[in-house]
Parts: sequence; structure tokens; C-alpha cells
Amino acid sequence: MLETLLYLTILGCTVVHMSENSISADNQQERLSRFKTGPSELGYYIAGFTDGEGSFNISFRRRRDYRLPWKISACFNISQKEEEILLLVQQELGCGTLRSRPDGIWYYEVNTLRDIQERVIPYFERFPFLSEKKKRDFILFQKIVTLLASKSHLSQDGIKSILEIRRVMNNGGKRKFSENVILSAFKKESSETIRQTSASVDEDIVRSHGRP
Repeated sequence: MLETLLYLTILGCTVVHMSENSISADNQQERLSRFKTGPSELGYYIAGFTDGEGSFNISFRRRRDYRLPWKISACFNISQKEEEILLLVQQELGCGTLRSRPDGIWYYEVNTLRDIQERVIPYFERFPFLSEKKKRDFILFQKIVTLLASKSHLSQDGIKSILEIRRVMNNGGKRKFSENVILSAFKKESSETIRQTSASVDEDIVRSHGRP
């Protein structure tokens, strides 16, 4: 089988990417080492690749077993057809998971807050992005991560602050849940809490005075 060679020229050095299905996984580390021409060159290559293919996101998931109606997560991800490039990113950052989708696309993701704080953010502070859009999204992402780390997201006011910052990220983007839906869940939660509290009080009164 013929190999497909993809030459990626960055900052005056050439990185060779070899793609061949017959190469075994045992040689993965050897193949990845071919990228390692130098820490700076590799860092700027990954930053440039992420600038075009990566994204920083804040997700809201409805939780019935959570103290608040929403679980909020910060996530850094890259999707790409070439598995080896994402393996390189995973190896360089030292965190995250890699999986394939049914359509043949590989998906690299870091959604652990500690890894984002200690590995992802410092890495891209060292190797900054070039596009203004990615720079802006990264700065906004950092602000939200700071709020998550300080537990601000555990209050309704904190979530409002996160929503205001997220509003500008990824040019608004398509959201699974609108801000109105997210905030209205708190009203429903409050009403349900009041109802349950009222029912509990009524039951206590009945028990103390006896049923008619």
C-alpha cells in the first residue's frame, strides 16, 4: 500500500506526517516522534492548527440529580480526519481523550477543569493564536474557567455572568439551550422548591394536630 505523505512547513522547518492503515499501533510513539523537531516549532504548529480547527466551548446540561438545574462544563476540542495529528496534540498537552465518530472524523477533547487550567490554558498562553477571533474566544474562555474554578457557577448570579461572557464566544454560535431556557429553569426550580416546602409544612401541621 502506498503511503500518503503530508508535508507541513512551519517556521522554516518541515514536519512529515505519514498516514498508512497497515502501520501498527505499536509504532505510534515512533511515528509521533517525527513531529518533534523542536519545542517552539511544535508549539506554534499546534497553536496554528488549533486556530483553524479547534474550539473552546461552555456547555450546559440539564441535571435532575444536581443541586442546581444545570451542570456547566468547559471544553476544549479539535475534530480532524487525521488521527495522528490529534494524537500529537494529546501527547503534547498530556491530557484529554481521543475517539472516532461514525463519519470517520476523529475527535480530541479536554473537559476536565483541572486539565484545562493546568495544561490547556498555560500552553496556549505560551503559544498564542494569530487570528483575532480565536484570541478573543480564548480570553473569554479563560474568564469563564476562572468563574467555574471559584464555584461562581453554583449561584444564579454566577450563571448569568457566564452566559453574558459566553454570548460573544464563537460568534454566538448555535446553542442547544437558549439563555431564556437556562434562566427560566431556575424559576421552575424555585416554584417546585416552594411547593415541596409548603407541602412538607402542611404535613407537619397535620401530624402535630392530628388528622380530622
